[in-house]
Amino acid sequence: MLPYLFDRFYDIEAFVEFGMKLKSWNVERKNSPGRNHGPDIAAAAFALMLRGGIRFQGQTEWYREHNIKRYRVGLAHYQGVPLEAVDFSGSILNYDGLGCLVHLKALKHLDLSRCPKLDDWSLSRLHVFQDTLQELSLAGCPQVTERGLACLHHLKSLRRLDVSDLSVPNKGLVRILLEEMLPECEVVGIRYDDELALCDEPDAHQGQIEKLPGDGSVRKATEIPT
Repeated sequence: MLPYLFDRFYDIEAFVEFGMKLKSWNVERKNSPGRNHGPDIAAAAFALMLRGGIRFQGQTEWYREHNIKRYRVGLAHYQGVPLEAVDFSGSILNYDGLGCLVHLKALKHLDLSRCPKLDDWSLSRLHVFQDTLQELSLAGCPQVTERGLACLHHLKSLRRLDVSDLSVPNKGLVRILLEEMLPECEVVGIRYDDELALCDEPDAHQGQIEKLPGDGSVRKATEIPT
């Protein structure tokens, strides 16, 4: 009997440890900001968990406390105060993570720069901020293309859009299209002449001579027959 219990000692110890962790997880889940304090506190806690930054209404400086015990205490003071700015730059934020923001009613500034998991599909979730969002940064997001940028046409309140270092073709043309789509918005990070020089290259057939069928006459390839 004793040898059997000795062999099973570590199994029992592991089971007890798992039970303690499960109890601790349930306590944390029940006391999560999203459960008790509303969407603004929940979104703020999520941003800080990803080592981002936040600003509530009336603040001028970013809050970037990343110690979970400290920021839970700190966020409690902002119960009922709208969250106006969130910085997720360089984080692993993705489509699902943006779901933590969709209930914010006063979001004005959103920094999503250098987020490697953010893609075109993720940008489709931003339409809920069409009446509030004024500044957006997508700079350096490797999976964002011109298809995702087309989703931004809902953001009629946008005043500044940073699209630096994106993998999009014909960047100058993309800027023109963005400005037509969002006429009140300042588009930064792309110049009008970026990659438009390709349009100025001479036609490979320009000046070539070809024979017209039938009469045996010739014309330049650039001429239009009448």
